Amino acid sequence: MDAKLFTNQSSSLSGTRLFLFLMIGLTSAALALDAIAGRAFNQVASLTLPLWMSALATAGVGFWAVPLLRALKVGQVIREDGPQSHLKKAGTPTMGGAFFVPVAVAFALVLSKFSVDVVAVSGLTLTYAAIGFLDDWQIIRYKSNKGISPRLKMGLQIFFAVAFCVWLSISHPASITTLALPLGLTLPLGVLFWLLAAFALVAESNATNLTDGMDGLAGGTVAIAFLGLGALIGQTSPDLMIFCASMSGGCLGFLLHNRNPARVFMGDTGSLALGGGLAAVALITNSLFALLILSGLFFLETVSVIAQVSYYKATKDANGIGKRLFKMSPFHNHLELTGWTETQVVGWFYAIAALLAILSLTIR
Repeated sequence: MDAKLFTNQSSSLSGTRLFLFLMIGLTSAALALDAIAGRAFNQVASLTLPLWMSALATAGVGFWAVPLLRALKVGQVIREDGPQSHLKKAGTPTMGGAFFVPVAVAFALVLSKFSVDVVAVSGLTLTYAAIGFLDDWQIIRYKSNKGISPRLKMGLQIFFAVAFCVWLSISHPASITTLALPLGLTLPLGVLFWLLAAFALVAESNATNLTDGMDGLAGGTVAIAFLGLGALIGQTSPDLMIFCASMSGGCLGFLLHNRNPARVFMGDTGSLALGGGLAAVALITNSLFALLILSGLFFLETVSVIAQVSYYKATKDANGIGKRLFKMSPFHNHLELTGWTETQVVGWFYAIAALLAILSLTIR
């Protein structure tokens, strides 16, 4: 058998196994958490039913959307300075977030009967998806990795973050006065709320964006984070629990097409939206501390980039060349360049994300 064909088949099997493990894990967790909370798994206000309704719908839509994206020639442009193994992915359809995010949001809106909180969170999620769509479109249009300017991208993120915070200050004034901590402790916020809230929305969306660098990596870890967050807030905010379960299911359905070897990438359209949605739910429910734990991997990815850039600048020699802390950032690229396969990295990230979700439920 041809060595390349054998490698591709082995990779596909590994990607399929990871997807099946994640699917079984998320379903088992949703069923168990619903049972512990006294919720019937087949009722709308649960984790299990919205998860699976959204997953099945997203997976089904993907069988139509992925060929359409391919026909539209919206192929991914791969960084030339990235891992060389990724160059073979050039041309794979991107902007997958354009189909799975709206489907998941639609289920959340309908199942929650257009709850005001879900409408607000959905609006923030879709506006961040629109920012990502604009960035993806520029990349595809000009066949470059640059997209829209960082200043415009950040400016749009901040603008919609502030708009969401204004709505939150009017509709949930109690959420902006204190920050909930473990053991029933609280931290007064005052005017610091505005800085913390805007930072959380922008930072979380960019952190999930940085994590989206391997087949199935961002989709799976975010699916786990959304389910964990939904479990945390289920008793006090059942409508937003439905949103979280629907988004988790949307990621799961998308992974049917995004598992290794991926047939479609989510692009900034998906990754920015997912991070924005997580942070928006955490802000309304005063769960920022829990989100920090759930987002531990996204935080690690972000810190690895900041550390890499800072260390390089600090160690520049007379020729303007600095040293590197990692072989490449974000951290998942470093692991791959040290000999890990993509599926090994993704598998371990899934396991760590699950442990972080359990930790967040334990110390709430």
